[in-house]
Amino acid sequence: MSQKKMTSSRRHHLKSLILQIAQNWLEQEKTETEKAKVAYMSEHCPSPDLSGDQAALMETCKKLHALIDKIDEERYDAEAKVTKADKEIDDLKKVRMSADAMLKALLGSKHTVNMDLRSNLKQVKKEVKEE
Repeated sequence: MSQKKMTSSRRHHLKSLILQIAQNWLEQEKTETEKAKVAYMSEHCPSPDLSGDQAALMETCKKLHALIDKIDEERYDAEAKVTKADKEIDDLKKVRMSADAMLKALLGSKHTVNMDLRSNLKQVKKEVKEE
């Protein structure tokens, strides 16, 4: 069976269709995330009741400040954990040890196994055949 090559105009048309479909998917995803964001905000963050006297408004402000402080502390803790993990990852990337040095560091003086496997091999002399 012979296979025909796709013409450049056909290839261009298919490529533009694929890009158009992908753009539609991105737009749908964007609208869905916006809807999810609005639903989450309406569920978790109800609008404060601003009716009442000045004392009630002051109490509402104090509650909001307490919530902001709590969220800020959680954000700071999360950032600290991430930076610590990133630093540990960078330190692990920097480690360039041989297997012997790593075992000695982990096991201390108990490590007596030599990882140099070439020293345990027999040496074989190559015989040259004469013709």
